[in-house]
Amino acid sequence: LSIVGEEKFHVKHCLITTDNVTLDGIRRVFSHYQAVAQCGNFLSSLKDCKVEFFTDTAMSVKKIKDEADPTQAAIASEEAARMFGLHIAKRDIANQRGNYTRFVVLANDAVDVDLRIPCKTSIVMRTGQAAGSLLEPLQIFRDNGINLTMLESRPILNNPGEEMFYVDFEGNLADERVHNALDDIRRRVRFIKVLGCYPSRDLPITSPPMEALAGAARPEAPPNPVSPGTPRPKDPSTKDGPPTAEATVDIQLDETIQNIHLAAADTQSLVPVATQRMTSREYKAEDTVIELGNVRVGSSSFVVIAGPPSVESHEQVLAVAREIKDYGGTILRGGCFRSRSSPFGEGLGIEGLEYLCEAGRTYQLPVVTEVISPQDVELVAQRADVLEISAENMQNDALLREVGRMHRPVLLRRGLMSSVAELLDAAELIVAGGNLQVLLCESGVRTFETGTRNTLDPSAVPILKSRTHLPVVIDPSLAAGEPDVVSPLALAAKAVGSHGVVLEVHPDPSRALSDRVPPLDFRVFGNIMRNLFR
Repeated sequence: LSIVGEEKFHVKHCLITTDNVTLDGIRRVFSHYQAVAQCGNFLSSLKDCKVEFFTDTAMSVKKIKDEADPTQAAIASEEAARMFGLHIAKRDIANQRGNYTRFVVLANDAVDVDLRIPCKTSIVMRTGQAAGSLLEPLQIFRDNGINLTMLESRPILNNPGEEMFYVDFEGNLADERVHNALDDIRRRVRFIKVLGCYPSRDLPITSPPMEALAGAARPEAPPNPVSPGTPRPKDPSTKDGPPTAEATVDIQLDETIQNIHLAAADTQSLVPVATQRMTSREYKAEDTVIELGNVRVGSSSFVVIAGPPSVESHEQVLAVAREIKDYGGTILRGGCFRSRSSPFGEGLGIEGLEYLCEAGRTYQLPVVTEVISPQDVELVAQRADVLEISAENMQNDALLREVGRMHRPVLLRRGLMSSVAELLDAAELIVAGGNLQVLLCESGVRTFETGTRNTLDPSAVPILKSRTHLPVVIDPSLAAGEPDVVSPLALAAKAVGSHGVVLEVHPDPSRALSDRVPPLDFRVFGNIMRNLFR
């Protein structure tokens, strides 16, 4: 949905009764809870009166009319009283005279607003947790001369201490100044989404920026809009004598109408188009760092993401999480929604996700798990810290768009038959949805080589790091085919400059529910960790 308009309604609360009774005779008042809160001072003056919440203000009036009890009253508008033919006992009973309710108009598709029409734009963004994270985007608004009309924060569900910021500002998305400001802000936040650009009645009418219209194609001038048969006023610059005041006004009006026709040409050409990929180094030079509590992925530290291929039981995932923590692992990963014993098997689902998250909380490890369908994304995002897109789903556009709407980081695996460019295309689709926290993962590609399950491509790491600001990790477990090969490949991942590795670990690899290579046992995992951080 997109916001396409707004309305501000002046609310004038009235006390409505069935008959012309005195205020002392009222014993019960019905209304919506917000209306009751807005009239608290008046209601406190009524003696021996009980206030009861109802579905809405108008239906409260209908209720007292149907019950015809003269001791009952409702708080609603004058229109409601007239609609049901009841009596207004007292007008303007709200605590504040200037009581306005703002409504937004929603539609499936956004609208293009003419640059001459005063309009607002609404966005939602999520900043980092470092000092000054909110100040940076606010300074960008100031530097571009954009006035904010609203700035509010709301907590992010299941993320204690973190908030989303909702911002309204004066400006049109078709204005290059606004476009550049949002582009600059996008480089500095974790998540940003435009909720809508829409006309606003409470902003003053101003001339559009001429530079925004300068590049617009000017069509052939339309015919003179003056009625047929009406003589055109003489140009005041002619030598036939000074123009009359009426002639000057007519000429100015005629020119104004003509200019409106000219400026009303196709405004699509006025909308700036981004020429750079948002995932590219040209768009953002500095590295993106994904913060997961105390873990920073993409910084100078090397992270280890580890866990079982599938969450099989409460005891299993707790045992794995304990080993990962003891050996210095930083993030817990596990599959929940399908069993690796069969490509079409079902995992423990939400039950397994609850086990995984509990293990993460117990050992203070952020949690990563795979999402396999768009319908699961919101449910998983309420619990997990990172959403994983498998190699098989790298080109699932519906799934990529859905995770792009979330404020959770995304671990995006390269497809088995996909190029580096195609991996960046998939990441671009996520970022375009507003989610700027994408972690790329190289986990091997399909070649003619049969010595390993897949062929790991360590060269993808320096190539990706030169082309994108997004962090890159390597999964040697998925590519290797044999546990003994995982250790040197993990060292290679660190040597080529990746930001971390993904390892599969299990208490008893011979019994692991996996159609892939056997995961690492605790002893091999411990040896790899010692070698990585020697």
